[in-house]
Amino acid sequence: MNAPTGPHDLTARNGLAHVIGDTSVPLWRETIPAVMARTTRQFPDRDAAIFLEQGVRWTWAELAEEVDALAAGFLKLGLRKGDRLGIWSPNRYEWLLTQFATARVGIVLVTINPAYRLSEIEYAVNKVGCKALVTAASFKSSDYIGMLQELAPELAHCEPGSLHAATMPEMRIIIRVGRDKTPGMFNFDNIVDTGRDTPASTLDAISATLDPDDAINVQFTSGTTGAPKGATLSHVNVLNNGRFVVAAQKFTEQDRLCIPVPLYHCFGMVMGVMGCLSTGAAMVFASEGFDPDANLRALANEKCTSVYGVPTMFVGMLGHPELASFDLSSMRTGIMAGAPCPIEVMKRCVAEMNLRDITIAYGMTETSPVSFQTSIGDPIERQVSTVGRIHPHVECKIVDENGKTVPPGVQGELCTRGYSVMKGYWEDPERTADSIDADGWMHSGDLAVIDEEGYGNITGRVKDMIIRGGENVYPAEIESFLYRHPAVREVQVFGVPDTRMGEEIATWIVLKSGQSATEDEIKAFCRGQIAHYKIPRYVRFKSELPMTVTGKPQKFIMRDAMIEELGLVVEKTA
Repeated sequence: MNAPTGPHDLTARNGLAHVIGDTSVPLWRETIPAVMARTTRQFPDRDAAIFLEQGVRWTWAELAEEVDALAAGFLKLGLRKGDRLGIWSPNRYEWLLTQFATARVGIVLVTINPAYRLSEIEYAVNKVGCKALVTAASFKSSDYIGMLQELAPELAHCEPGSLHAATMPEMRIIIRVGRDKTPGMFNFDNIVDTGRDTPASTLDAISATLDPDDAINVQFTSGTTGAPKGATLSHVNVLNNGRFVVAAQKFTEQDRLCIPVPLYHCFGMVMGVMGCLSTGAAMVFASEGFDPDANLRALANEKCTSVYGVPTMFVGMLGHPELASFDLSSMRTGIMAGAPCPIEVMKRCVAEMNLRDITIAYGMTETSPVSFQTSIGDPIERQVSTVGRIHPHVECKIVDENGKTVPPGVQGELCTRGYSVMKGYWEDPERTADSIDADGWMHSGDLAVIDEEGYGNITGRVKDMIIRGGENVYPAEIESFLYRHPAVREVQVFGVPDTRMGEEIATWIVLKSGQSATEDEIKAFCRGQIAHYKIPRYVRFKSELPMTVTGKPQKFIMRDAMIEELGLVVEKTA
């Protein structure tokens, strides 16, 4: 099984900021179940998945057995290839089993942010026509069962598997995790048990009909025009991207990766799970959600060699009062991504967590996700000041506002082409065409520079996206929601720098004549309706908003004014 040595590039072509990744190692044109079968044959008795909070520890052979039982259980519920199944849960073993079991029989997995609330879950499952949903009971402040019962009161009186809800017309099956019983819902472990008597040959026959280019996953990205978009990814997309991500870290079956980042996002389910699948490395999950103490204990006790995280997670671990007491001698690598990476945080990770070969990665959900990554052996100044170089089998260029490729060192919009580009936004050809041009280039909306040696640096955003603690937040989505408030006449949402979260959300509001509102009222209006991380931290009321002569809001003026008002410092980042 050939593995690439990591991302490479052909440096700037013909004096242009246009780079092409190494193609010397062929792409895998395989399905997830085919790779799962091969990894299981090669490493049946090696650790595959460890969920410390749940007390679950599986070898690859044991994981494959549980996956097959769940896949067969899904078939017995009437789910078939091409059906959509949503999952709404933090990091639990049920999440991992569902990811592999849906892929085993060609069911499209729809990953739903655990922070979603009522209006968001309703939109997501209906947008893609989910027939089934696997849900946790609760997580942090989210009562998933309660929200679903509010959304679909019909659950109280229907048989499990026979839901007909006015708000979710295509949803028939809800499967809850845990032992408690809920009217109208199946229990997850019972579904697994019902599939244990199904011969593997039944599943193999279905897996054999799958095409590597089939859609296998829909991931929602916040919408720039209000509604989230369902980025649709294939087996080829996610398998190869996960494989190349861990190749840059020189993974083998001996590695043990700690995954505190959420599975619903590409960082967890592709860069983490698919990366480990491609190599036979072990996946270690310390807790349902990130906890610095639990994570450090996992790194030490499980002798992890790699850890993933957004910068705030690394800051949390570095801030642990007993950091020095944890034995991190087995650590060597990992990925910091999802938000700009402060240089001092990177240096401390190397010095205090033994992450001498930590890498930085850049990408977007629509490109599976990673396009650029630093490599082991890169000069330290490159590791802490760039996002690395182009991934294998990926092509990137920097274009100006007219779509013309610029020279190296010149800022423009980053565009990506190659195997990693999504199939499109689910049943949304118009917005797909807005993002992927006729020549197959995915327009990222990010401002970037590629230098003469092919190293990339993200310098800003064409659009207004805010990255708060690794979560992508689009102001237009929040603005659209705030316009529902009866007192709001005009609203603009923008990001301001924050030392802990990277960015925080601010909003300026102009109220309707004769209306009044307070900051607390606006925040209360948001709670329970939009995810907690989208709720503005700063709310200011203005008599008017700064506009251009053509009537376009000038968010940079608002941002600068808030930075001055709050006395914020704009930190230097990689």
